[in-house]
Amino acid sequence: MPMSFNLNVIEEFRANDGRVGGPFEGGDLLLLTTTGARSGRPHTVPLGYVRAEGLLLVVASAAGAPEHPQWYRNLLAHPVVRVELGTEAFDSVAVPAEGTRRERLFTAVVRKAPGYGDYQAQTERELPVVVLERPEPPEPTSGGLTSGAPVSEGPAPVVRSLADKLLEVHTWLRAQLRHVREEAHAHVPGRPAALGLQLRRHCLAFCDGLTHHHTGEDTAIFPALARSHPELAGVLARLGEQHLAIGRIKEELVALLAGVAVTEPERLRAELDRMSAELEAHLDFEEAELLPVLAGIPFPPTGPAPSGG
Repeated sequence: MPMSFNLNVIEEFRANDGRVGGPFEGGDLLLLTTTGARSGRPHTVPLGYVRAEGLLLVVASAAGAPEHPQWYRNLLAHPVVRVELGTEAFDSVAVPAEGTRRERLFTAVVRKAPGYGDYQAQTERELPVVVLERPEPPEPTSGGLTSGAPVSEGPAPVVRSLADKLLEVHTWLRAQLRHVREEAHAHVPGRPAALGLQLRRHCLAFCDGLTHHHTGEDTAIFPALARSHPELAGVLARLGEQHLAIGRIKEELVALLAGVAVTEPERLRAELDRMSAELEAHLDFEEAELLPVLAGIPFPPTGPAPSGG
């Protein structure tokens, strides 16, 4: 669709709580914001969606064009996306379905929206079916691994302070690492191929999210806290050291997953377990030390940033 048309739809969607007129009137529509594969800039597009098997699905149909749409290429590079659905907005991990799962989900999509079948008939490429996953927090009392949850129908937790925001990010990181661990424990090299893709998607999402979170803390939050709360100097120094240690483990994990088809499963699981233990200890320590201070800081900020902040 032309960019000007997309922009009009996006503005109308946001101004009317997700309702639009024209060719999308009465249809199931969401806004998907991806990160440019090359530019690194956010790109928002309106897309039709389908719910099937408790999942939120979008199809990279491009109306049957011979090439994949740019938003699909973007999410292959950066699987963490932003979804706007009605009045709600939330982060999601975009995971393309493969193999028999893709066939089953595409059949379900066509059953509800037959036009996608027409688009598939117009092109030789297989139309990707993308699952927009919205991770749920892990079970607090379960000592083991749990299965991923479908998209939540309930409202997202209200974020009123920087403490709330920190907990939101930590919950997301824990859920992503849980997904990666589940898939690594189920993974057998060469069988099945779809699991390898899921494993890479969740690992990439987790690693990107962890890097972004720690960079934001190191460059903005921690320096600001050091100025306003000098008594936290020791805590902040320890957190910075933990960031470096977790970063080294993360790079080792990325290298392992680059060869997931040949990596020894036990080595992969051992590295994930080591990272999980260090990350959980880090998140627990950070929450215990910083949440009381961050609870008094509104989020998003309600006034101008302090000088030098």
